[in-house]
Amino acid sequence: MKMRIAIAGGGLGGLTLARILHLNGIEAVVYEREASRTARSQGGMLDLHPESGQRALAEAGLAGRFRSEARPEGEEHRILDTAGRTLVHHVPEPGSFSGRPEIDRAVLRDLLLESLPEGVVAWRHRLLAAAPRPGGGFGLTFEGGHTADCDVLIGADGARSAVRSLLADTALSPVATLVELTIGDADRRHPKLAELVGPGNLWCVGENQILAAQRLGDGGIKVGVSLRATDRDLDAYRGKRDLLDLFDGWDPGLTALIEAGDGPPIPRRIEAMPTDFRWAHRPGVTLIGDAAHLMPPVGEGANQAMLDGAELAARLAAGPDPDTAIRAYEEEMFARIGPIAEMSARVQAMMLSPTAAEDLVRFFAPRPAEAATVD
Repeated sequence: MKMRIAIAGGGLGGLTLARILHLNGIEAVVYEREASRTARSQGGMLDLHPESGQRALAEAGLAGRFRSEARPEGEEHRILDTAGRTLVHHVPEPGSFSGRPEIDRAVLRDLLLESLPEGVVAWRHRLLAAAPRPGGGFGLTFEGGHTADCDVLIGADGARSAVRSLLADTALSPVATLVELTIGDADRRHPKLAELVGPGNLWCVGENQILAAQRLGDGGIKVGVSLRATDRDLDAYRGKRDLLDLFDGWDPGLTALIEAGDGPPIPRRIEAMPTDFRWAHRPGVTLIGDAAHLMPPVGEGANQAMLDGAELAARLAAGPDPDTAIRAYEEEMFARIGPIAEMSARVQAMMLSPTAAEDLVRFFAPRPAEAATVD
């Protein structure tokens, strides 16, 4: 009898898992809550690390496609102070994929979606609950009344995972407030801002706050305001004037990034799990990505989710049985994620500290043979 595998969540981790299972002749269904691949914006750029995200794509047979879509020049980054003075300017080696090339999240997701057979992703399937079945496996209930059964259930369903409740309870803690804006067609409409941001990332660093921007593959700019976590209502950040008041005294050339945003700011809470979160093994069910280890967004989340998917798929493909595969994956994942989660928490705290500028200069200090300059 075929093993019925259900993957709750069609993000990067879940799709990587489904792709590598497919390459190994193992069928799975990805249940995704969104209505379609274009139902909502997928966010900004991701830098894929050689040891995690790029490794996962190689195991998925998609390294060539990635290289055709990624932008090595997107690795360029600058750190400025509130007066607009350059503190760090890193310029990558032209055309090199040896570092952490950038790719738009939407492009990467499409790359993975297009690598899967038609029907693998079941759209409009938001998982509400999963319950053990008397004969083994799980019964799934989706929004709208849809139901399904599976033998193996993998929670790739993000921060508020419905699958996680089968394994453990954990509290999510706020670590920051992020307010986002988008500037479309920046080269034509806002050439000075396009030049300011460059082809990669820009961080303008003050005390306990950062004004950041990154260039998108379509020529637009994603702007992000990062603030320390507070109990302040998110509605307080929905107006540009509200945001600009937070940057009083900053160079107007920097705050122009806020003024140029197309549409109102979009605020959200940034949360994280305890860095030591673990669960006791339970047959037939496990977690990957943010469902397993939600971390601050400092460059590891998507990379680790994709590596989770690749490592779990390899274990399931190798056998000898799903339970042994899941247990081995969990032990390896916990050992790998612990130090990364702790590092991510430290970096997040550093970036929103009173001494963030000098701390970031030290953090990005060029090592020998790196193509970086500190002005």
